[in-house]
Amino acid sequence: MSLVLLGQMFLASILAIVFYTFIGFIPGTDETSVLMPVTLALVLAGVAPIVVLTFFIAAIVTLNLMNAIPTALVGLPGGVMSTPMMEHALFLKEQGLAAVSIKKMATGAIIGTAVSIPTSLLLANLLLPFASVLKDYASLLFVLGAIFLALIGKNKILALIAIVPLALLFQGLRELYVAIGAVPPDKTVTISFFLGITIGPLLMKLLQLLNANANRALPRFAKRQVAVDLVDDRASLRHPLKTITKKEGLISVLVSFAANFLFVLSPVGLTILLGEASAKGEKNPVKKAEMAITTMSALSHATYLSGLIIPLIALGIPLSPVAVGPANALFNAPPVFTLDHNLHHLLSRGEFVVAILMGAILAAVITYYIAMRFASKITLFVLQKIPHEAILGLFVAFILLLAYMDAGFVNIFGVLLVGIVCGTLNQMGVNYGVQFMVLYAAPFIAQHIV
Repeated sequence: MSLVLLGQMFLASILAIVFYTFIGFIPGTDETSVLMPVTLALVLAGVAPIVVLTFFIAAIVTLNLMNAIPTALVGLPGGVMSTPMMEHALFLKEQGLAAVSIKKMATGAIIGTAVSIPTSLLLANLLLPFASVLKDYASLLFVLGAIFLALIGKNKILALIAIVPLALLFQGLRELYVAIGAVPPDKTVTISFFLGITIGPLLMKLLQLLNANANRALPRFAKRQVAVDLVDDRASLRHPLKTITKKEGLISVLVSFAANFLFVLSPVGLTILLGEASAKGEKNPVKKAEMAITTMSALSHATYLSGLIIPLIALGIPLSPVAVGPANALFNAPPVFTLDHNLHHLLSRGEFVVAILMGAILAAVITYYIAMRFASKITLFVLQKIPHEAILGLFVAFILLLAYMDAGFVNIFGVLLVGIVCGTLNQMGVNYGVQFMVLYAAPFIAQHIV
């Protein structure tokens, strides 16, 4: 590996850290919608595969920690993965312990990252001998994954009912594009449909504003006053592990380790399930909340990293919610990457290790420092200077552009259709995980129904 390539990897990590530090502080951004388009753009731009991987790892570590900061400081979830911490973070904020929340979240993030990477690499190597078998049954595994995620979701019955109709929608649009000549017969449109799922909830909220009755029924609020707590504490930088108790540290290690073996499950679901279970034994409300946010922060990193590393190294196919979701461009981004020609096939084991370690270590160290020293200042800057609508508008425009690139002008309306259907289902309790799994299982489902 040349020094030039290492330099590019280092620069990619720093760019990811800077970019997603500010993105992470913006409340309400979804991890998939802000990770997937940027990663896809890098892949399509011809950036070296190992550099893209380094960028993505640094982005994951940065975004998951920074998304938690607005949750602790102003009671607004930064992203989907920080939502499970909301109740506990708000309670600690009311107790005047926002600074403590930040410290525990940051240390939990370090623990989750440190435990997940070696464990994921080990599991990936253990699964390598079974890779061909798993690939042969990949389509069936996607179907089973959709069913499983439906059963652990909010609206189980509707999620199960929606699997087949969604599969017909995805596969029907694909066949339509081929029939009218929008794409060649050997091309499978996936990326833009995936992005349509991602923007579904946002698209529905925007379209509902066009309904006069629904618009009038929306609640109106006076100008909000948001209190941002000061959390700067130089002393905490010298003793990072002293921000948590031994019990919090031990349980965070154990749940982060266990999460790696469940990489095929929903990261949000695992974070809620294991995080709440970890705090259940605490009688003191403050200690319970502190235990919950520490373990949940560790889990948010462990689930994301394992959900990427294991399928990428062992299989080369997206067989987890993370791989199917935000990391999809690393597996399937035609014409650069396909399921038969992606990072799994292009990088050696040593290159994987170097890229993962460089991205994770740089992001963990820098974001820990930022969280300890500048969390409140950056939060204040973002809330005052960066319009939330501008960021979301940018990503929606980016998604429509990628839709056009994927299958022409007609696909913009196809993506809007996917967004409306999937956004409606999302509002009714059919989560992203089910929809993403169905997208990949659609050919299998459609074929066997016929």
